[in-house]
Amino acid sequence: MKDFFKVIDPDKVLEYVSLFQSVETEEILLEDTQCRILAENIIADSDLPPFPRSTMDGYAVCASSTFGASDENPAYINIAGQIAMGKSPFFTVKDGEAARISTGGMLPDGADSVIMIEHTEVLDEQTIEIYKSIAPGHNVIEKGEDFLKGSIILPKGRKIRPQETGLLAAFGKEKVKVYKKPVISIISTGDEVVPVSQIPVSGQIRDINSYTLSNQVKEAGGIPLTFGIVKDNYKNLYDICSNALLRSDMVLISGGSSVGVRDFTIEVLSDLPDSEIIVHGISISPGKPTILARSGKKAVWGIPGHVVSAMVVFTAVVKPFIEKISGNTSANIIPAISAKLTRNIASAQGRTDYVRVRLIEKDGVVLAEPVLGKSGLINTMIRADGLIKIGKNTEGLLKDTMVDVIIQ
Repeated sequence: MKDFFKVIDPDKVLEYVSLFQSVETEEILLEDTQCRILAENIIADSDLPPFPRSTMDGYAVCASSTFGASDENPAYINIAGQIAMGKSPFFTVKDGEAARISTGGMLPDGADSVIMIEHTEVLDEQTIEIYKSIAPGHNVIEKGEDFLKGSIILPKGRKIRPQETGLLAAFGKEKVKVYKKPVISIISTGDEVVPVSQIPVSGQIRDINSYTLSNQVKEAGGIPLTFGIVKDNYKNLYDICSNALLRSDMVLISGGSSVGVRDFTIEVLSDLPDSEIIVHGISISPGKPTILARSGKKAVWGIPGHVVSAMVVFTAVVKPFIEKISGNTSANIIPAISAKLTRNIASAQGRTDYVRVRLIEKDGVVLAEPVLGKSGLINTMIRADGLIKIGKNTEGLLKDTMVDVIIQ
């Protein structure tokens, strides 16, 4: 199997995401929903707001009572009453009348707008002057203006942010059905890799990828499950990979994805139960020797051992798969910042290049300064704020080109 190596476009790799199903669901408390993914449509069981309410402190009036009012020609309005917060008004406002109201108060019948208190003056207990003409609906949120009863207020697959949590609270959702966080196994391979607690001797390197990939998994909404370091041994890798598949929803194997003499990843993945090698080689730099396999209904990745290559591959192709099985319907939306390139960048046609850049602000303009270096140098990622993607049909980018920077 070691001679099997045929690169395909990264966009084609992303099409295979449809082969894998979402994880199971669970019900959790509202206060625990931050960054979770909704597993059902949330339907409004009432109008929001359930009544017309004021957005200002002032007076609820019929807008027609204010027509023509100005500083030179104020309108004189009778006070019909005062609206207590949290109470339904017990009276009706007629033309030429007003009711004292606070922000959030319920408009009485007959009123269709609110005049700000700053545009009025109290003459006595029964009369105010109004110095501004307003239109119907002014400073008012109508019943159901936010959401109408029966409408979908939040769709299945939406990532829950603080604002979604607030909306769920507004509709009394104490518990919410969400997708479980997928468990992602991480296996580091290589005779040269040693634990972080060990001082490397000549030819050895500490295990970096277990930690960088774990944090990337967390940022993608998953739960990392690390299996430590596996030496270049077929049986050990097969046994640990089999165990990882039983205990998780996806497996990442760091190292051993190329075609070297002691790279067993492709053989192990081929021999796993109900397995299929879907991809071995992606036209991406860095990260060409990447494997995507399927064992049963779960994805298994063989990604490069070089830390930068592994991180770039994760961002470019692995993360969308994690987001997909998490139930996230916005998995293909990658947050980016627009910036101006500070220098020319060369790129080879036929592959997608991911270039590390540092963001700088100068004279109010955000600049993207390329951080060049070999894929094995972690300092290039430390100095970078994000990545820019150069498509396979592009022969590099020119200085001053506006680019989208994928924040890392």
